[in-house]
Amino acid sequence: MKKTIKFSKLFGVMVLVSSALIISGLVGLFTKGINFGIDFQAGFIEKVRFAPSAFILTYDGEKNIQVAQNSQGIDVTIISVDTENKVLSFKYSEYPTVGQFVEAVQQQIEGVKAKILAKADTALQSVFITSETSRLTTEPFRAHYIPGQIQPIDADEVRHALASVPSVSVQQVGEARDRMFQIRLPDNGTYTNANTELRALINTALVAAYEADNFAVLSTDFVGSRFSGSLALQAVVLVIMALLLIFIYALIRFRWTFALGAVLALVHDVLIMITFIVWTQMEFNSTTIAAILTIVGYSINDTVVVFDRIRENIRLNPKLSLVDVLDLAQTEVLSRTIITTVTTMLAAVSLYVFTSGNMKDFALALLVGMTSGVYSTIYIAGACITFFSGKKRAGDLLLNNAPKATPEVTV
Repeated sequence: MKKTIKFSKLFGVMVLVSSALIISGLVGLFTKGINFGIDFQAGFIEKVRFAPSAFILTYDGEKNIQVAQNSQGIDVTIISVDTENKVLSFKYSEYPTVGQFVEAVQQQIEGVKAKILAKADTALQSVFITSETSRLTTEPFRAHYIPGQIQPIDADEVRHALASVPSVSVQQVGEARDRMFQIRLPDNGTYTNANTELRALINTALVAAYEADNFAVLSTDFVGSRFSGSLALQAVVLVIMALLLIFIYALIRFRWTFALGAVLALVHDVLIMITFIVWTQMEFNSTTIAAILTIVGYSINDTVVVFDRIRENIRLNPKLSLVDVLDLAQTEVLSRTIITTVTTMLAAVSLYVFTSGNMKDFALALLVGMTSGVYSTIYIAGACITFFSGKKRAGDLLLNNAPKATPEVTV
């Protein structure tokens, strides 16, 4: 018979160690603070697509000329104070190429000058116009396109191009061939006009790296401090709701002492993760929240497996003390726990080694969380069950759960 490992002998010591780690994390939280990522900070967000310019339009005149694109073609609206507004529709079916469109625009609208940068036979339908620049002025109005043989750009290349911009965050949007990215820059409170100045920082770096003709700003947004604070609160509520639902599930499936032990183990894992984030100053963002919720799910799965074995051993060994049953169950599932955890860790290690940015932090958080999850299942959940159940024997729990006998009625 396999020798039973006496995990219970270290329950008190391990609880003290965990308490010390969590207290140190709380101290660090008030002294060092959390390195909130751009997701939870006020800042500037710009969506950029790296695509060369197909043509450039400029206008030198007194009229207001607006350009809009739809599924049928490109509409040019001429707004004049002294005459009626006029809309010119250049449909793809009538002007299939960039060359034909540019020639028609110059002929039909006085004061408009054009320069074709793509091949004249480039399909007009492949051109896209950003909502950032819809009015023709003396400043170049650029329409962009994605050539068929153009090479994709990855997020690391864009990060390198923006290396001169402090605290910038780059995230790929869609497929690599789309060459589309979301660029974020936090507002640290030192800017007079944060929206304008942060945008200028990003665009100056992009122009230096790629030139103005080779990228299009699809959209911009500025997130205020009130909204970012609301996001942080929502993240906390999300984690608390997940813990509450898990407690209800464990309460239905097991005894209340088991459910409480499971939730305390999960709270322990979350606090250990926060302690790690505080002392390493890892960026706390939506990826970190995803890692915490992933660990909560992973840890409760491991805990439920152990609890199932404990419940089974209570029925098989009713004369043993509850502490001995806990040790026996933990010993029996130890090999399964180690194999499962190590296998999952190999995937997380691969992510940590071969990725960068937020994904690298996500993998590191998973490694810390999985280690904490195994530890908490053995020592925190076990210590909680032992503390609230006292020195009961396993059979006492069976008696407590047994249905009461119906008294006999003598007639």
